[in-house]
Amino acid sequence: MDRAPDLRSPLTILIADDHWVVRESLKQVAQGLDSNLRIEEAGGFNEALAVLQDNPDVGLLLIDLVMPGFTEMEGLRLIRSNYPSIPIVIVSVHEDPNYVLRAIQHGVIGYIPKSSGPEEIQHALQRVLAGEVAFPRDLIARSWSEQQPAPAAPSATDVARAGLSRRESEILVLLGRGCSIQDTAERLDISRQTVRVHLGNAMRKLDLRTREAAIRYAVENGEALAQMRDRA
Repeated sequence: MDRAPDLRSPLTILIADDHWVVRESLKQVAQGLDSNLRIEEAGGFNEALAVLQDNPDVGLLLIDLVMPGFTEMEGLRLIRSNYPSIPIVIVSVHEDPNYVLRAIQHGVIGYIPKSSGPEEIQHALQRVLAGEVAFPRDLIARSWSEQQPAPAAPSATDVARAGLSRRESEILVLLGRGCSIQDTAERLDISRQTVRVHLGNAMRKLDLRTREAAIRYAVENGEALAQMRDRA
């Protein structure tokens, strides 16, 4: 059922939210970044599914977690199951760190709180359109402090078995805290290409196939990665 977008065509974004003001705001910000974008809109979950079915070229989905017909993570699971290649960004009133973690666990590439100002939304969309992920750093930091360790969560010893270098661990820690590739490069005083090379090496060692999977791993195992970084 999943169909990859035609990369030769202008990017099509589906904005799904039951408030037209939110849809219009996101539309204006997106088109301000790239006037060639094609925007589709949906005011409910079933309408969003219909748009996805009728528009196989959708290359990005901006969707609210709370709208008619959408049962939060269950609806997200359905979309991920039927359209696994479409990048998804959550736009939500929820600012509970647990929502961010659960969204990451479902493979989303970004999370934009509705309380964000225009510049914050613009920055998040810029990162997403550039092929990066966009998660609010404050919520990521809170998720780290509030998250209870799961019984199967890897320890620093488990992470060490993957053979990550100190630099690879550093990069994963920063990405897990919401830093972009550019932010990470500036903090470590290295080039963006060097960050990508180290990230690619870390993903290979951890058998992670996508950057989204790497971000999820970094968020869920941040403490163990930080311990590994500090010991190296």
